[in-house]
Amino acid sequence: MIKNFKIATVIFLIAITSCSFTTKTFDDPDKDKLLIELISYVLGQWHYSPTEIDDQFSEKVFNDFINSLDPLKRYFYDSDINEFKRYRMDIDDQIKNKDLTFFNLVYSRFIKRMEEGKKLSFDLIDKPFDYSKKETLSNDYELVNYVDSKREMKERWRKQLKYSTIDNYDFELTEDTKEDSISSEKKNIKKTTSKKEAEKEARKKTKEYLEDYYNIMDDLERKDWFTNYLNSIVEVFDPHTTYYAPIDKERFDQDMSGKLEGIGARLQKKNNEVKIMSLISGGPAWKGKELESGDIILKVAQEKDLEPTSIVGMRLDNAIKLIKGPKGTIVKLTIKKVDGTIKVIKIERDIVELDETYAKSSLIKNNEKTYGIINLPRFYVDFKDYTESRNAASDVKKEIIRLKKSGMEGLVLDLRNNGGGSLQTVVDMTGLFIKDGPVVQVKSSGKEKDVLTDNDSSIIWDGPLVVLVNELSASASEILAAALQDYKRAIIIGSSQTFGKGTVQNVMDLNKFMRNSTFGDVGALKITTQKFYRINGGSTQLEGVKSDVIVVDRYSFIDIGEKDMDNPLPWDKIDPANYNTWDGFINYEETISNSIIRMQDNDQLQLIEKQAKWIKKQSEEKNVSLNYNDYLTEKENIKNIGKQFDAIGKYKTNL
Repeated sequence: MIKNFKIATVIFLIAITSCSFTTKTFDDPDKDKLLIELISYVLGQWHYSPTEIDDQFSEKVFNDFINSLDPLKRYFYDSDINEFKRYRMDIDDQIKNKDLTFFNLVYSRFIKRMEEGKKLSFDLIDKPFDYSKKETLSNDYELVNYVDSKREMKERWRKQLKYSTIDNYDFELTEDTKEDSISSEKKNIKKTTSKKEAEKEARKKTKEYLEDYYNIMDDLERKDWFTNYLNSIVEVFDPHTTYYAPIDKERFDQDMSGKLEGIGARLQKKNNEVKIMSLISGGPAWKGKELESGDIILKVAQEKDLEPTSIVGMRLDNAIKLIKGPKGTIVKLTIKKVDGTIKVIKIERDIVELDETYAKSSLIKNNEKTYGIINLPRFYVDFKDYTESRNAASDVKKEIIRLKKSGMEGLVLDLRNNGGGSLQTVVDMTGLFIKDGPVVQVKSSGKEKDVLTDNDSSIIWDGPLVVLVNELSASASEILAAALQDYKRAIIIGSSQTFGKGTVQNVMDLNKFMRNSTFGDVGALKITTQKFYRINGGSTQLEGVKSDVIVVDRYSFIDIGEKDMDNPLPWDKIDPANYNTWDGFINYEETISNSIIRMQDNDQLQLIEKQAKWIKKQSEEKNVSLNYNDYLTEKENIKNIGKQFDAIGKYKTNL
């Protein structure tokens, strides 16, 4: 399919590239200052709705940056915050003047306080907790004040560590639930472990968690925290504008394409060692059958290296850079096996496809009908090679053809939890279900709208179509659902509304703005440049897509969505596009009406709704008891209430 969107994207990127090399140069010798100047310039030039950088902007950056560093308020003191506050209304001026005074002060203080917190937490976890003491902890960190003294800080850490340990303590005293072979009832059987031994073992497990946490924190460098600061700035413009440091941009590209070049192993740093957590099925390491989960990588060498490089104690990102590499190249890994033996393993790198990203399908049958279901986790695409490499639209097309050959009579497209992706693939995918016509309207600030159209008159599937959505179906998912709903081509089933992200982002390579830079890669900016609108003229921003048939789920009453985020762009509407609704054989309104009637008295759905309201109530409870007897009482209450929802998991359909 040839889509208008492809042409519009090329024109847009050419325009950006032309401007970037002619209107401004960036040559500050300080990389941090240069990044602030560069990002401020790009935001001012190309953001859909540039925010005024003033005192109000400054206050938002202040609050966001402090909270991003210390969300649980267990590092900074009230005196620190008061000292920082003298810059509360000055950050806007510092941004304009490339002044890093605020960042430098907060960063240096944070590193100091984190070292203090590290020492304090390890001191406290070595001392027994008194679980007979009646005390509570508040988890409402927005309302909790910063502490005034070291004594208060110690008490805050003590309570938080006790809270983190009480589950471990209970686990040590109580075995996993087992089923009684005679009564078929599940019972908790007490261990013979003494309370003293259980308390000690519980703290040991929490200490291991602390060690892992501080291993990660110790791996972070000043540039990582500065990236945090930059994102506190750009996210005031809207919640989807993001600065990507070079390694983050690489991860973004990998996520969007669903593939990477390397050995196909997921790694974790633990106790200064790089450990293999799992192997990706189909990858080189998996095929080689020499590596396994639990192996530790000690050294890395490229094919022509005479001596390997030790990665013990190395920052994980840097270790990964050595291990990854282009397809066809060789990497030699010195491995410490689970049994303690040392072994050198050669692996030829290859393209590794992340199967969990890709579309998957199944055939479902009952006594009368055969249905196809396609699960699409995201709208993936390789931007560097759209026509040749696999993408969401081409994969869904292949799955439909396969399901049709197997006798499919109706199709369900599952977009639940699909957070979006490529707008390009949405236009192509919509074309699989309609003859031709507009799919989505896109508007840039101060410009006429563009209507992205399916110009291919072929239809891959013209039969009954259902689209499943929930509160986490966002962005590209909402465009597809909205287009098929407006055409009356599909029935949308799911939560009362989808996520509500109606904006378009472009990823701009900031290196294109640089001339003769000595800084190396300076990263990229994902920036909101457009808003998209349904073909009926309404925006999906904030309001999302309303389901034709509402089905409650566990999280129907939890605040999830664009409207619950900071700094979202507003809802609006434009003129509708010119389109004709689907003239297929399905009676759209009658089908929806019949479905709603069938569901009104469905005991299963009523039970799910009851559970969702209970989950909402539980999420609003901010005070927790640190007394073990109270903990057991609450645990028993939750267990008893939860029993009434067991029937949800036991529900049988006629499929």
